[in-house]
Amino acid sequence: MFRKSFLALLCAAACSSAAGNETLLQAAKIHTSDPERPLAEALVWDDDGRILAVGDAAELGARFPDARRLDVGDATVVPGLIDAHGHIVGLGLALTRVDLVGTRSKQEILERLRAFERDLPAGEWLVGRGWDQNDWPEQEFPTVADLDTAFPERPVWLGRVDGHAGWVNSAVLRAIAADPAAAKLLAQGQPPGGLIVRDAAGKPTGVFVDDAERLVAAVAPEMDQDDADRALSLALAEAVRHGLTGVHDMGTSLADFEQLRRFADAGRLPLRISAYANGDDRALDWLCDHGAYTHPGRRLQMRGVKFLIDGALGSRGAALAQDYSDDPGNRGLVLIEPARFGALLERARSCGLQVATHAIGDRGNRLVLDAYARALEGADPDHRWRIEHAQIINPADISRFATLGIVASMQPTHATSDMPWAQARVGGQRIAGAYAWRSFAGAGVRLALGSDFPVESPDPRLGLYAAVTRQDREGQPPGGWLPAQRLTVAEALRGFSADAAWANHDEALTGRLAPGLQADFVVLAKDPLSVAPAELVGLEVRSTWVDGAPVYEVECISRRASTRRVPVRPTASRSCPRARSARGRRTRRRRLRPPAVR
Repeated sequence: MFRKSFLALLCAAACSSAAGNETLLQAAKIHTSDPERPLAEALVWDDDGRILAVGDAAELGARFPDARRLDVGDATVVPGLIDAHGHIVGLGLALTRVDLVGTRSKQEILERLRAFERDLPAGEWLVGRGWDQNDWPEQEFPTVADLDTAFPERPVWLGRVDGHAGWVNSAVLRAIAADPAAAKLLAQGQPPGGLIVRDAAGKPTGVFVDDAERLVAAVAPEMDQDDADRALSLALAEAVRHGLTGVHDMGTSLADFEQLRRFADAGRLPLRISAYANGDDRALDWLCDHGAYTHPGRRLQMRGVKFLIDGALGSRGAALAQDYSDDPGNRGLVLIEPARFGALLERARSCGLQVATHAIGDRGNRLVLDAYARALEGADPDHRWRIEHAQIINPADISRFATLGIVASMQPTHATSDMPWAQARVGGQRIAGAYAWRSFAGAGVRLALGSDFPVESPDPRLGLYAAVTRQDREGQPPGGWLPAQRLTVAEALRGFSADAAWANHDEALTGRLAPGLQADFVVLAKDPLSVAPAELVGLEVRSTWVDGAPVYEVECISRRASTRRVPVRPTASRSCPRARSARGRRTRRRRLRPPAVR
C-alpha cells in the first residue's frame, strides 16, 4: 500500500522541482521487458531520466546512498506502454464531438445529437463520430432522411466508428452541390478510391466511403488554433491517464505535425509522439526536403510515412481477393493504384524513410507485400517496414511477413469489436486468417500492438485483455473467439512496450527498463502477469512516468526518508490533481478535417 501517513506532508514535495543526480524507485515487482533481467525490485535514473541501474533494492541502495528515494509499496512497475497505431489529433477532435460509440439504433443517435445541440450556436455544424450500422437491428447504412427529420437546416456530419465512412444530411449535400465540379460528381460517377453510396434511383443516400469524404471535408468549416490546441491537450491528458508513454501517430498531416512541434517546443508533450507522415499529403514532401526529424527534447519525431492501400472491413471497403460473403459483386476498394503505390514506395525509400501501410483485406495485404518485395530489393534488411492492421490474411502470406522482415502492427480490440459480424463479411474459410496474432508470432513475425484510437479506446488495458482472452468485456464468447489466436499476457505486454519500440527503431531509447534507456514506466496497482485475465480491464494505473518524471498521478507517491531530502521533478501540470475524464468538453468551433482512419 502507499504510505498514506506520509501523503499529506510529502505530496507537495514529491511534485516540486529539484536538483540532484539520482532517483531510486522501489516496488514490490518491476517487469522490465529486458531478457537480461526480466524481474527487479528497484531502478535508478539520473536527472536526464536515463536509467543507471536496475536490480535488487538493497544493492542499489548501497550503490546510490544519496539518491532520492521513491517507494510505491505493493504496486507493480511495467515499462511505459506504447500504442503502435493511434491518431492523437483525431482523439482530441473526438473528445470535443458527439460520442456515438455504442449506440444501438438511429433513434439513440438522434437523441444524443439533440442533447449535444442544445447549446450549439445557430449555423454551426453538428459533428459526431462512432456509429456502426452493424450494431443496429437493420444492419444497413443510414440515409439523409434519417437526419433531415430532426435537422432540416443545420449541417450534420457523423463519422463511422472506423473513420472510413461519413453520414450527412441534406444541408451538407446542398453545401457540396454549391461547387459545380462537386455537384457533377454528386449527380453521377464516383471519386477515385471512394464511394458515394446511392439508392436505386442513383441519388446519394448521404453516406460517403473513404476518399469520397473529401467532398464533405472541402465544405466543412475550420477550427481556430486555440480550440485545436485545447482539443490536442485533452487527447494528451487522456493518453497518459491510461498509462501511455508513447504513441505512433499514423497518417500525420503537415498541419498536425506543425501543431505537435509547437507543443514540443513549449514542453507540452507529456509523452513521446512518433509521427508517420500522411503519404497523400504535403508531409511526405516536407520529409523528403528536410530529412527525418527528431525534436531535441526527444518527445516528437517524424521519420516514417504511412500509406493506405484499402478501406475498412466494417464499411466493406477492405480489398478482398473474392467477393464479400454478405455483398456479392463487391470486393472493396483499392485506394492507391498499384503502379503509383510502387512509385511512392521508391520515393520513401530514397528519402530514407520507414514505411507503414494500412492494409485490412487479403487482397490489400497481398498488394502491399508484393510492392514491398519489389521496393526492398537490395535494401538494408533491418528496414522494419510495417503493415498496419493486417486483419484478413491469406494464411499462405503470413510467412512472407517473416521472409521480408515486415512488422505486423495490429490492434487487439479490433478483433473483439469486429467479431459479431466479421465472419459474415468474409465467410468461414477466410476467417481462418483473421486477426491471426498467434499465427504471426509462431512464424517469427514481430507484433507491434496498438488500438487505432479514436476508432477504439486509447486504454491499452483493453488491448491487453482482448489479446489474452479474445472476448468482449462481458466475457463473451465463452473461451474466446477463434481462441487459438490468443496471446499470453507477457507477449501482449511486450507488444505494447519492447516490440512497439523496436518497430519504431526506438529500442535504444525506450520500451524496456534497462541501463542506458529512458525511465518511461507505469505504476500499476497489481501485477498484470499475475491477475486473472478478467482483471486486466480494471487494473488501476497509479502513475505514468516519462524521462523519470510523473506525467500523470492518481496520488503523489510517498518517499522514504533519505539522507538527501530532495523532492522529485514536477509533473507536467506542476501539481498532483486527480485526473478527470476529458470526454464531454466542447470547443467553440470544430475542425472538420477528414477523420483519422485505420
